[in-house]
Amino acid sequence: MSGPVDPPDSGSIIGYLVNPGKAMSTSIFNRDLDRCAANHTPMTPLDFLERTAMVYPDALALVDGETRRSWSEVHSRCRSFASALGRRGVGKDDTVAIIAPNSAAIFESHFAVPLCGGVLNTINTRLDAKTVAYILQHGEARVFIVDAELAELGRQALAELTAEHREQIMVVNVAVPGYPGLEDAMDYESLLAEGNAGDEPVWPADEWDAISLNYTSGTTGNPKGVVYHHRGAYLNALSNAVGWGMPHHPVYLWTLPMFHCNGWCFPGTLAAIAGTSVCLRQINAANIYDAIADQGVTQFCGAPIILSLLITASQAERRAFNQTVNMMTAAAPPPEAVLKAMTDAGFQVTHAYGLTETYGPAVICAWKPEWDDLDPSAASARKSRQGVPYPVLRGLEVMDPDNMQPVAANGEQMGETMFRGNIVM
Repeated sequence: MSGPVDPPDSGSIIGYLVNPGKAMSTSIFNRDLDRCAANHTPMTPLDFLERTAMVYPDALALVDGETRRSWSEVHSRCRSFASALGRRGVGKDDTVAIIAPNSAAIFESHFAVPLCGGVLNTINTRLDAKTVAYILQHGEARVFIVDAELAELGRQALAELTAEHREQIMVVNVAVPGYPGLEDAMDYESLLAEGNAGDEPVWPADEWDAISLNYTSGTTGNPKGVVYHHRGAYLNALSNAVGWGMPHHPVYLWTLPMFHCNGWCFPGTLAAIAGTSVCLRQINAANIYDAIADQGVTQFCGAPIILSLLITASQAERRAFNQTVNMMTAAAPPPEAVLKAMTDAGFQVTHAYGLTETYGPAVICAWKPEWDDLDPSAASARKSRQGVPYPVLRGLEVMDPDNMQPVAANGEQMGETMFRGNIVM
């Protein structure tokens, strides 16, 4: 228990408020330094789009088949898209759902929807119609954007909605050559043409505002909604670049579905470091090797199945490439033999772990220089593990779930991973 606190002498820069039995500091650093618009803005990955469009307007942002767009073009389209949604009455906390393979439309949606104040809901393309309808209804979608390749799934999901919701939801069709698409739906490009890139976007008033809505797989019941805020998406976008050591202007191949944890927040990452997104609709070994060779891909992400696709590819599917290609994989630890085969094929693999509720990757295998000299087998054994927090994750513990005590970090004792921090819902 503390005694009375004497006031400081007149030369001190520290002042005190004296309460009975307790002293509280009110230093000069707490005076006249209030938060205001001049010294504080909410964190949002939308800032990355604005900056890169200004600094690197002519840098290649997007490759989708024959379509190639610069960052200034992507910025203008996203602003027009946001404006069009706003003029159609979509605003703060309105849900805009999209079901699409990796393509320009779903990439643009990651910026355009929050730029109008809305919340983006990217839907897993592998779900059945009843589950898609459940997500649309549970998430209270105001807009449903459907890629023409998935028109039949979209049509069936819409048929499952209540009549009231079906009347209220605006359906948008993204045209794709060779696919008829949805009838009686607004055309995606026509919608963008309704907007004006010069309209002022709706910036988040609070970084805690929702930016996206993601659904878990629902293996034990209906899918669960996971809400991301602007702050978390901003932080994990930067954490991807820092934790993985990504350079400026990488060429990133979208083998990871953009519906999965918003592409693990990598749309924001690529905007932050002026990267190029190479969209891949059909994921197979030949398409991946073609993109690496033809587009100069330097980075991509995906589940361990992608590693298996690459190392078991036939000679006819493989292409030679000169650059080192970095891959981040998550989920089950890749076997040592698979990691060694990837290294032999010219790929550097980083293993991460996360879940929908942590904005994607939150734990990583942070490589140490002293491991560079390990023999291939020992190096692969290191790479197959992960267990240190992402740069922006505050707390990570592996605990015994029965007593909630940390287990020994000896690679033998089992426990459950516990997360705490800025990228945890």
